[in-house]
Amino acid sequence: MNRSSGNLGMTTLVIDEWSLRAVGAQLTDEALVVDLADGRSVSVPLVWYPRLLRASTKERQQFRLIGSGEGIHWELLDEDVSVEGIVAGRRSMESAESFRRWLEDRKERA
Repeated sequence: MNRSSGNLGMTTLVIDEWSLRAVGAQLTDEALVVDLADGRSVSVPLVWYPRLLRASTKERQQFRLIGSGEGIHWELLDEDVSVEGIVAGRRSMESAESFRRWLEDRKERA
């Protein structure tokens, strides 16, 4: 649903919170695909989430929906992604330094 914001002719997209709930997710070698409660599926490239991109297929598959479908959590990767962020097209906000430390920790555990 779009609503006019006044005389400027701009519109604001209004999204029902229920539609921002995941009911399922799949990962390929290139994308994270999230199935939404309203029947849509949204796909985003894994390059947006460096931890998922660097993870093994087995690690990527070990996730759970959290917050009644508001997000997705990967325990082994210490990664959380919000459904709202996916729908809005937001990439990971992790700093390069944080990602570097995460990679170093992975090497030490291997």
